[in-house]
Amino acid sequence: MQDHSPKAPPTQDLASDDPMLAPRYAEIATFMRAPLARDLQGVDIALVGVPFDGGVTNRPGARHGPREIRNMSSLMRSIHHVTRVDPYALCRIADVGDVRFTHAFHLEAALDDIAAFYRRVHAAGAAPLSAGGDHSITLPIFQAIAAERPLGMIHIDAHTDTWDEFLGSKFTHGAPFRRAVEEGLLDPKRTVQIGIRGAQNSAEGWDFSLESGMRVIFMEEFTQLGVEAVIAEARRVVGDGPTYISFDVDGLDPVYAPGTGTPEVGGLTTVEAQTLLRGLRGLDLYGGDVVEVAPPFDPSGNTALVAATMMYEILCLLAEAVAARRA
Repeated sequence: MQDHSPKAPPTQDLASDDPMLAPRYAEIATFMRAPLARDLQGVDIALVGVPFDGGVTNRPGARHGPREIRNMSSLMRSIHHVTRVDPYALCRIADVGDVRFTHAFHLEAALDDIAAFYRRVHAAGAAPLSAGGDHSITLPIFQAIAAERPLGMIHIDAHTDTWDEFLGSKFTHGAPFRRAVEEGLLDPKRTVQIGIRGAQNSAEGWDFSLESGMRVIFMEEFTQLGVEAVIAEARRVVGDGPTYISFDVDGLDPVYAPGTGTPEVGGLTTVEAQTLLRGLRGLDLYGGDVVEVAPPFDPSGNTALVAATMMYEILCLLAEAVAARRA
């Protein structure tokens, strides 16, 4: 007689399964389907979520960015189709979770929480790649990873984020790079800002960037020069020194990234942005971020997908840089 009793499933070591080979709709969502790690030991690149938008001056919602970017990043794969770089073959990469906040409703104290988290990441020897959150989060990241020496920066954005004070606060998402220069964390002469555009009620941000020595490439100049010339100029500005990439999704035209707090018409296309990032191979990168994704303003999820894609492009660059320093 045939035995129809239930059979025990075959045993398997679930911990050894490659998450990249699992269906992309399955498992717990992590950045790029990387393993989730609470212990930083042995991590080369830490993927971090910063669910904070207490520094916004216009539309809130970027606190929801990391969760949606994680979800959309399940669509990423391992090997870059142009460069053939496999970041996971070069480095030990892990999603180390989100910054935990003890003072989420107190702007300066929340930024201190972020800085404390990244000091632990930096002390463990991991290079951070972050998903925001609004752009105010980059200042405390710099406070953690640039304390020993200032960083250069390639900054893709519609706005310079070098304004001073807004409604009594000097720590909004419009001010992180002014503060970083003042604190000696960012070298303005090794900083290039790309895609700047949009009318303002004051010229103080533009003026500070230019007068401090930053190379500001307004969107009109970007269009006139073309992507390849902008890549060459960005590489010239940052040189061979330690560098950070900060990518605000409002640097893209809102046709491609409508889910953001301060959209500005006339920005980069996604193809231009990908080409620009791919042209930065070989720089001495120490970290990067993708910020200002506000999912409530884009029910389609496309902004989060675009952000995850740009984060993957930066991951490939960062993995090569970390591996080169280790060699």
